[in-house]
Amino acid sequence: MAMDKGWKEVAKDGSYIVRTCGWSPPGDHPVGCGMKLTIKDGKLVHVEGDEQHPVTQGRLCIRCLDLPEVVHSPERIIHPMKRDPKDRGKDKWEQISLDEAYHLIADRVAEIKQDFGAESIVVYGGTGREASLYYYPLGFATLGTPNVCYPHSGFSCYGPRCSITDYILGAGYPEIDFAGYFEDRYNNPEFELPEWIVCWGKMPLASNGDGMFGHAILDMMKMGTRVIMIDPRITWLGAFEGNMTLQLKPNTDAALGLGLINVIIQEDLYDHDFVENWCFGFDELAERAAEFPPERVEELTWVRADDLKEVARTIGKARPVSFAWGLPVDQNPNGVQAGHTIIALAALTGMIDVPGGLTLGPPHGLFGSWRFSTRFQISDELYAKRIGANDYPAVSNAMSSTHPDLTLDTLETGEPYELHMAWFNSVNILSPTCCAQPERWYKALLKMDFNVIQDLFMTPTAMALADVFLPLSTFAEHDGLVLTHYGRNPAFMGAMNKALQIGECRSDIEHCMELGKIINPDGWPFEDAADFFNQQVGEEFDFDFDGLRDMCLYQPEYTYRKYEKGMLRADGEPGFDTVTGKVELYSTLFDAWGEDPLPYYEQPRWDQISRPEDAEEFPLLMTTGAREYTSFHSEHRQIPMMREIKRYPDIEINPATAAQFGIEDGDWVRVENQLGSAIEKAHLVETIDPRVVHCRHGWWYPEQEGEAPNLYGVFKSNINSLIPHKEIGKLGFGAPFKCVMCKITKVDGLDG
Repeated sequence: MAMDKGWKEVAKDGSYIVRTCGWSPPGDHPVGCGMKLTIKDGKLVHVEGDEQHPVTQGRLCIRCLDLPEVVHSPERIIHPMKRDPKDRGKDKWEQISLDEAYHLIADRVAEIKQDFGAESIVVYGGTGREASLYYYPLGFATLGTPNVCYPHSGFSCYGPRCSITDYILGAGYPEIDFAGYFEDRYNNPEFELPEWIVCWGKMPLASNGDGMFGHAILDMMKMGTRVIMIDPRITWLGAFEGNMTLQLKPNTDAALGLGLINVIIQEDLYDHDFVENWCFGFDELAERAAEFPPERVEELTWVRADDLKEVARTIGKARPVSFAWGLPVDQNPNGVQAGHTIIALAALTGMIDVPGGLTLGPPHGLFGSWRFSTRFQISDELYAKRIGANDYPAVSNAMSSTHPDLTLDTLETGEPYELHMAWFNSVNILSPTCCAQPERWYKALLKMDFNVIQDLFMTPTAMALADVFLPLSTFAEHDGLVLTHYGRNPAFMGAMNKALQIGECRSDIEHCMELGKIINPDGWPFEDAADFFNQQVGEEFDFDFDGLRDMCLYQPEYTYRKYEKGMLRADGEPGFDTVTGKVELYSTLFDAWGEDPLPYYEQPRWDQISRPEDAEEFPLLMTTGAREYTSFHSEHRQIPMMREIKRYPDIEINPATAAQFGIEDGDWVRVENQLGSAIEKAHLVETIDPRVVHCRHGWWYPEQEGEAPNLYGVFKSNINSLIPHKEIGKLGFGAPFKCVMCKITKVDGLDG
């Protein structure tokens, strides 16, 4: 094969191979897996891993390997479409051109702004997709609205963890040191293999969350690393010989964290040098943690006191030890405090920004300034109107967004002002993925004057609500950047290199830019997407996007112990970029916002203890959200190979519990509580606590009737129907997606 460019090889028969790093769509976290895409006669015919990628090293998940089925699916929408708003919920779409779609949208935006104000428009963004980088500019720089909303109750995904890190550490997101910054990886002389890794509510093998390549944990286990899993379920990693599991009651993480801190302090297992020089509020934290002796923690969390002490001693003595904290910390009204304890454990053990501990991203990340600086394209007066700005500043300021729960209130009540337009940017808002009480959102959004969606397929949200459909390209069909942790802790920056064109599909940034040139041309001084990426990359590095293409991947230099070298603070002084210049075990910002500055434990609000009057009727606890290898949230349900592997959602039940309710493996089961119900298939597992059931999220049925009221069966297995609205933490973060009381009943089928 002759080399056309460093990223493209062309064969004599005209076929070619493109080296690229994957992100989305279709959905995936920004792991940036290296792959080679073979294109023949205008079609993607083969996908294989790129062995030259220093992190993924040729390994790919089944979703990447099955990319051709997505790209060439007959179900894909590859041209823009429109329909009359009176036909929402009906399959009455009319194909139109991109130019017509953009001008139709621009005209309606102008009318709505003139009649109701720019604040009457809301952009709703999804989770994990590449669009995470672009739905903020879509709101601020293209549509000119201050209201950008991630509609997950309590902003309960990643945002809480990033915000807590900002408040407590003043730095980018902390991640397991898996040698991702180094080309020679584990052989780099600066790297030190973790002795133990604590995976707190995180199963990296399935989730690969936010850029953490989960199989790196297996690499390190082969070299001797051992893993402590903290989870209501016993996972494969937790059951692996030599590893340990603390199987806790859902949403009791803060109590467990305080218990571990107490043992480490009481037994003098903490790093005195790091605590004395780099931590603020140690004495106050010690006093708070003393309220959580192991015996009390056992009562609260179901974790045996002896097991808690063993894990605390392991964490206190092991060097180095690293920590991964996942979605359950966010999906908890007490989650800010739980996250505070995890950072405190890393600080007490001196494992922040050291080899084999936690890596810290630069304070402002890579490629981060442009995305949020587009906020300055709207006036301060307009920006101050975003929903929830004054109610929950810890959310609205840190995330530059509306508050999702208050956004639903505004949709329903018209207070403090009416909303008239919704843009769904890579989010299937009605699916059981983000919204608590999805049927309330559905009814409220039907009232909008104008709705736009951009996606790959006809989703329940698109069929139910959209007036204009803009087709999205897969990552095989566009240029782009992959930034692990969205630039907040960028172990590398990868190039997505366009391999082919399908229909009139465009990327998120292309739709954003082309429409922006019509509505707000001064805000989009770029010739096209290639020019945009060349400028963005060229501003921060000594190469542009074309240079990154040839490299395919760039790993920035990493410096450990930046806090000692003045590399975390704007003033160049040693320390952390916080008010006190230290890791704040006692948070000065929490105190200023009227919140307890120390981590504390709050009893789960929807369990049998908090609601004893309902305990007899709803004797079980439902948790949810475990990742599947065959899907990303609500995506991949219409892809034949993925559905062949995972045909239906399952509810995990302990066999003793199933017998109590007359349920056998494979039966259809209704799980319900005071708020709603969902139906899934029973999967009996001995490794789940008899008091707990686990339900799958994100399920809908593309093979079913799409028109309303069925909407592809989106409400049949919608576990978010059981989640309460606005049961959030004091700062506005967290909701009980992982812990609500319920009962289970055998039913005849999916329709109950």
